[in-house]
Amino acid sequence: MTTTSATTIRAWAAQEASKPLVATSYEPGPLGAEEVEVKVEHCGLCHSDLSLIDNEWGFSGYPIIGGHEVVGTVVALGSNTKGLKLGQRVGIGWMAASCMSCKSCLGGEPQLCRAGVPTIVGHNGGFAERVRAHWLWTCPIPEKLDPSKAGPLLCGGITVFSPFLNFGIKPTHRVGVVGIGGLGHLALKFARAWGCEVTAFTSSESKRDEALQLGAHNVVSSVDAKSMKQVAGKLDMVLVTVNVMLNWKALMSTLAPNGRLHIVGILPQPMEVEAFPLIGGQRSVSGSPTGSRQDIDTMLDFAARHGIEPQTEHFPMSRINDALEHLRAGKARYRVVLDADYPSELI
Repeated sequence: MTTTSATTIRAWAAQEASKPLVATSYEPGPLGAEEVEVKVEHCGLCHSDLSLIDNEWGFSGYPIIGGHEVVGTVVALGSNTKGLKLGQRVGIGWMAASCMSCKSCLGGEPQLCRAGVPTIVGHNGGFAERVRAHWLWTCPIPEKLDPSKAGPLLCGGITVFSPFLNFGIKPTHRVGVVGIGGLGHLALKFARAWGCEVTAFTSSESKRDEALQLGAHNVVSSVDAKSMKQVAGKLDMVLVTVNVMLNWKALMSTLAPNGRLHIVGILPQPMEVEAFPLIGGQRSVSGSPTGSRQDIDTMLDFAARHGIEPQTEHFPMSRINDALEHLRAGKARYRVVLDADYPSELI
């Protein structure tokens, strides 16, 4: 235990929807017995941050201090924390806490805890000097990973990696990835390293060569019926990483018997799926959030072993509003990372 936790934390906050973030500060209060305080070095900028800042999901409560792809060093430990030490490089993703006593937590799925605390919902995130989280959700970063690039793995990376673990995807399986963006480019890298035959679906012909470089064996135009027919009935899992409505009938037709259409992008409308293709091929439609702490550790170790890292663009955190506009404009290739800088004139 140490007593070096901050009494005041400087941060960037959204005060209202779709407005520029402003410099602010807050008093975090005493460090909890099972809490860890982390000095932020880098923080990925995820579309979920943007969705909350802009109230796209309809439940944002302001002010919001976003940032849930944090990499930094441990600067304070509560008296009941476990497995961490001062000065250790760690990461914090979508979850900051879970109850540790419900069926989901006890069953090894704390990411499904009904009382769980997301890092940026009702909690202050990593667009700040420091951030706090429960020790369970404070994850050691392997030394082989570049800390300046590791942040997006803690949300985008685990979001696309956990389905491989949870649904028993094998190296002999054929996997499709819809969308070559922040999530999709990591999904291509993970699927290729997992040993799968990988098909990238994209509506942009300009991304064909890049999809192949990222790990795809095949690239299919999702807006061309002839191209879609080439993979009809062949894929064991299709991972949908985008947040736009698609031709669900066409995508379902690409699934092999027992195939799975898996959603990890937040769709703006209900999706329509016909029953006959599901029943006739014993297919499934599913979705998942982040992964468990064990899943995150497995993902980080796998990424370190195979040299998997996101393709990143970097902004100093003092230019956070420029970074947000870059993401809003769809220009990110493919994940934006904020590098900590806290000049005295910040507040």
